[in-house]
Amino acid sequence: MATKDVLVLDASVALSWCFEDEETEYPYTVLDRFETGEAIVPGIWPLEVGNALLVAERRERLTKADSARFVTLLAHLPITIEQDLPERMFGEIIALARAHSLSTYDASYLDLAMRNGLPLATQDSHLLHAARQCGVEIYKG
Repeated sequence: MATKDVLVLDASVALSWCFEDEETEYPYTVLDRFETGEAIVPGIWPLEVGNALLVAERRERLTKADSARFVTLLAHLPITIEQDLPERMFGEIIALARAHSLSTYDASYLDLAMRNGLPLATQDSHLLHAARQCGVEIYKG
């Protein structure tokens, strides 16, 4: 990572930028941070975001064009995707998920923040609780 301010970006925050009915101030505070900072996400992030977009299309909350515009927006943000080895996914990340009653998806964000000593931007209450238990800084904006 560069010397810019870096945070771990959970899909819950990024997806809020796409859905008007989920708008709160926090996700836009995180989005504004990209003017001077960047984010890192686990390898699961594109699949998690993509799945949420597909579900929204199936429920007619979004059109394919809406999804395409949103993916284009994401592609222009300074977001680095960090891939993990399957051994870590089946080892440390599952153990972290088990210890904090998280999904492995959420544990991958927590693990990334812990390993890199970075703040976590999330709106997920279970992930927030686990992050606090682990001493991970929560990005407040």
